[in-house]
Amino acid sequence: MRVLIVEDSEELADLLAKGLQAAGYEIDLLASVSDASSVLGTTRYAALILDLGLPDGDGLSILRELRHRKDPIPILVLTARGGVEDRVNGLRSGADDYLVKPFAFDELVARLEALLRRPGQLLGSSLRLSNVTFDTEGRQVFVDMKPQNLSAREIAVLELLLRRKGSVVSKKLLEDQIFGLTGDVASNAVEVYVHRLRKQLLDIGAKVRITTVRGVGYVMMESD
Repeated sequence: MRVLIVEDSEELADLLAKGLQAAGYEIDLLASVSDASSVLGTTRYAALILDLGLPDGDGLSILRELRHRKDPIPILVLTARGGVEDRVNGLRSGADDYLVKPFAFDELVARLEALLRRPGQLLGSSLRLSNVTFDTEGRQVFVDMKPQNLSAREIAVLELLLRRKGSVVSKKLLEDQIFGLTGDVASNAVEVYVHRLRKQLLDIGAKVRITTVRGVGYVMMESD
């Protein structure tokens, strides 16, 4: 899952990124209100970790903007503003959780996991459909309980489709979660990885199918 961190301290941002990557997340980093507002208007993330004291404005403006347009992204505010009034203001502005610096990294990860376990969010330790099982912690795919070898991006596609099994997953969401801000993405990149995953699943005897909903995205269901 891809998480956006908006934090202007380069040292702290790097530490957060390294720690969360070690915990299994993909990370994008931004350091300003303007950049965050621009990116969040076009890219979907599993969650947002948001500092409030940013060089070009107050992070609360990002928070309020997202909630004003009914964006449900889970938001964890991470800030030095530790007063009761600050906490109340942040939560009432739309934050899902509020953590004050300095903080214990293990607590941040636990709070992030708790947000992503809420109904409609993306976290779960084991995903299953028919004879396909995905262990999200070990990043291992099993078919009929036998481990399978898939590439990292094939696994990323499979994970998101399993998390939304039976529902259409848009091409844009797949693109955002797999590539994020990594640079230019070929227009057919998602189609390529979906095609590869389809072939892999067929070859290893998975009793699931990926259906293309033309112009919308993809849905994973049990095979007939």
